[in-house]
Amino acid sequence: MKKPLGVILYDGSSVLDGEPITVIATFNSKNVKTGNMLQTWILKSDVSPMEASSTGQDYSICGSCPHRHSLSGSCYVDLSRAPTMVYKAYKNNTYPTYDSSLHSKYFKNRKLRLGAYGDPAAVPFTVWDDLISNTELAGHTGYTHQIRHTKFDIRILRYCMASADTPKQALAHQKLGARTFRVKTTDAPMLPNEIECLSDSKNLECLDCLLCSGSKAPKNIVINVHGSKASRYTQKFSKANLIAVSN
Repeated sequence: MKKPLGVILYDGSSVLDGEPITVIATFNSKNVKTGNMLQTWILKSDVSPMEASSTGQDYSICGSCPHRHSLSGSCYVDLSRAPTMVYKAYKNNTYPTYDSSLHSKYFKNRKLRLGAYGDPAAVPFTVWDDLISNTELAGHTGYTHQIRHTKFDIRILRYCMASADTPKQALAHQKLGARTFRVKTTDAPMLPNEIECLSDSKNLECLDCLLCSGSKAPKNIVINVHGSKASRYTQKFSKANLIAVSN
């Protein structure tokens, strides 16, 4: 059997609002920051990423993330490129539905990125848990902005960092048992319990780092804001990044 370009991991309802979504895992990536990790795309299954963004339907997959495209946020994902390509391939029936007897070999000894686009918390926890527990992956990374969402499944924190945009948010998330991944402005200080993202400090690919793997690693991570829309983040969060906080 010819190796597929990817597989469908989930077709069902969004945990966040009950609307139809899909999760596609693709097997090859040219992403220069992450390296050639398996990428998972969390998409609306009934409308394209561009339409979902323009109409606010991206809530189903991005929830309360303040960086959503539909909120004129600072999300760095270019919806016209990979998400649209994956969506079109999905609609053209390019991807088979995941079958462990046929497809688990494509995950063995590979490293997985939960949510190349979309928030992993939009997907039932069991989807990720079954995949990570049963496919002999070599590691994973993941991030969620949904820790305060009313339908958030806290078990997601086993596999995902809690995204934070201010020091106050980071400390609040940590009190809930999360490890945090915080974006900051370049002039803002790090918290004592944070280390700088090794992509920034050591030019290390995510593939070779894997510190952003949820609750098992020891440190919280911080990164300077980056991407073509970084100015939007700075406008919204720069003052909050400079406010002194304490544990």
